[in-house]
Parts: sequence; C-alpha cells; structure tokens
Amino acid sequence: MVESGAVLAHPLDDGSTVVVDRSLEATASRLGVDADAYRELLARPSADWPALEEELLGPLIHVPSHPVSLARFGLKALRSVRSVATTRFRTDAAQALFAGVGAHSVVPLEQRASASFALVLLLLAHVGGWPFASGGSQSIADALAHRLRALGGEIETGQRVTSLRELPQSDLVFCDVAPRGLLDLAGDQLPSRYRRRLQKWRYGPGIFKVDYALDEPIPWTAPEVGDAATVHLGGTLGEIAQSERAAWSGRHAERPFVLLAQQSLFDETRAPKGKHTAWAYCHVPNGSTFDMRTRIEAQIERFAPGFGERVLACATRNTVDLERENPNLVGGDIGGGANTLGQLIARPAPRLVPYSTPVRGLYLCSSSTPPGGGVHGLCGHLAAKAALRRT
Repeated sequence: MVESGAVLAHPLDDGSTVVVDRSLEATASRLGVDADAYRELLARPSADWPALEEELLGPLIHVPSHPVSLARFGLKALRSVRSVATTRFRTDAAQALFAGVGAHSVVPLEQRASASFALVLLLLAHVGGWPFASGGSQSIADALAHRLRALGGEIETGQRVTSLRELPQSDLVFCDVAPRGLLDLAGDQLPSRYRRRLQKWRYGPGIFKVDYALDEPIPWTAPEVGDAATVHLGGTLGEIAQSERAAWSGRHAERPFVLLAQQSLFDETRAPKGKHTAWAYCHVPNGSTFDMRTRIEAQIERFAPGFGERVLACATRNTVDLERENPNLVGGDIGGGANTLGQLIARPAPRLVPYSTPVRGLYLCSSSTPPGGGVHGLCGHLAAKAALRRT
C-alpha cells in the first residue's frame, strides 16, 4: 500500500489550501481560529476508535458492545453536514473541508446523518490514513485471487450467470450484486415481501469520470496540493452543497464538486517514467448521459491554471458506460444505493441475520449491504462471518 505525504488537500480561491494530515493535531493547527473546534469534534472519537470501529463499520442495527462511545458519536453523526459545519466552524476553510469530505455521502448536505460520512472519513484519515494500492486497484484483486488459489479455491471468469439455478449445488452462495442483480438471479426463489423490498431499493446519483494521461504533474496554484493523493475541488460549503443538491434533484451542476486523485505522484508504477496520470469525477443524476468533462476541467483549471496544457489524452465514462462495464453500478451509482438514513439502517432489507436472504445459504455481500460503498472489502468479510456463524 502507498500513502501520500498528506491525506487530503482542498484548495480555495484565495490561493490557500486546507490540508488533512495523518496527525489530528497537525491538521487542527492549520485551521487557525477553528483549531480547537476541530480538536473537540474529532479528538474524543479518535481516542475511542478501537471501541467505535466495529460499531460503525458494520450493520447499524445491533447490540452495541460500547454503547456510551457509540451514543456520544451518534449525537454528532446523526446531524447534517451543513449543521455541523456551520455550528462548529467559523471560517470558510474549515466549513469547506468538512463539506467536501461529507460530500462522499452523495446526498444533499442538509440531509440528516450526512455528517456521519464526514466524521468517519476524517477519523479514518487520522487513525489509518487513506492508503491506496501500489500499481492500481487491480493489485488488490490479484492478491485476493492468489490467496484463494493458495487455499485450494478455484476462480472461473468469462461465464455470464443469469440464474442461480445455473450454479453447481453448494451449501453457500454469496452474491456480490446490487438488489436489482439479486432479483434477476434469484427473483423466482425469493418470497414476495422480500422481493418487493428489493424492488423499492433507491439508487443514488451517478458519476461522470475522466481519466487523464499527463505530460507533467498538475500545476496547482498552491504547492501544498501536490502533497496529497486525494484532492477536493469545490470551493466553499455553499458551492459544494449546491452541487450535491443538483445531482440529487436531477440537474447538472455548473460548478460541480470534483473528487480528483493524483496517485502517480506517489506511485511510480502508475505511469511511464517522467509522465503522470490522474482521474477525476463529479456527481450527476442517476442515468445521466450529459458530458461533464468541460465543467470538470474548468474546476481543475480554477485551482491549477494551465492544466489543459499538460493533458496528453483522456477517456470519459458517463453513467451508462459505467453500468455497461459493471451492472452493479445501477445508473452510475458507485455506492450501491442512496445513502438516506432509512437505507443506512436497513441495507438493503431488515434481516435478523444481516447479509442473509430468505433463501437458505444465499447471502448478499455487495456495497448494498453494510457498511456500504468503499474500498474496504468489509461487506464480503462480514457476510462470510455471518454465514460461518450459522453453519
């Protein structure tokens, strides 16, 4: 795994940058008059992380092992991003930082429980960083495949399965698919009540993504942006909130909030020697085919004038392209479903044993199950543990 010098950078129009370091104290010290507010917001849950980790990164409905720590965290997490940002912080910089991290929720920043995403992601930044795989995410899949084969497992690809009845007889089946995919594979075997629940599952906004081949690193106005593999481009809290409301309500933001990764600065395997790569995406309405490249690049140029001159080639993907490549990305939704409070609590349907289905031995383990989308593998890990407890 690879880590950049800073976890995250959020440039602002005045040429300054908000930087999140692995160190909570170092991050707070950069926030001026909001330093104490940042410490107060995150110091206690950071210290409580060993107790909070299993409570938060799994099914929300459970008997808590650390109820006091969870309740203390929940009082903040159940609020909206906007509410926490405007009541905790006085500066535009600190509010923008919290808004940008909270926008990973892909819901309006005024929505209840959206603050939970900002809090958890900032906690993870301070307790473990935001590392990424050397050589690209394919190396994670390769490592898992190697481990499975070493244990005697077999992997078969290139075979489209349209029904679970096509699979060999087995005691356990794990489906890493969206609810729509499970309906396609096992709809005739599922009870009508459970089937209706899956049919009602709401998918969130999609993304429009651009991959870049670059002649040189991105020429950020603020040099500190080059210290972070992850960059948030969106200006102020108000601008970011407007962008996220637009995607949620079926509109395309004129100035979209852009998530950009410049990992080749820290991983030389990502590009030919002397060259670089980067990718960027913004949120768009589910199923959108609108080309957002110009608007994304305007946001990059806003904080890195001359960026366009560094671009050797690029490839774009709209929501339809993404779903074609991976049917789990319904309408371009990379999170497995809208992160509304109701869908966070029961993901994707209430079950006494999370991850199980009404069909014996059949488990759902996609990002549509707890704890949701992300590069963490916890959905499959927890589904496997749930199945082992029942065998």
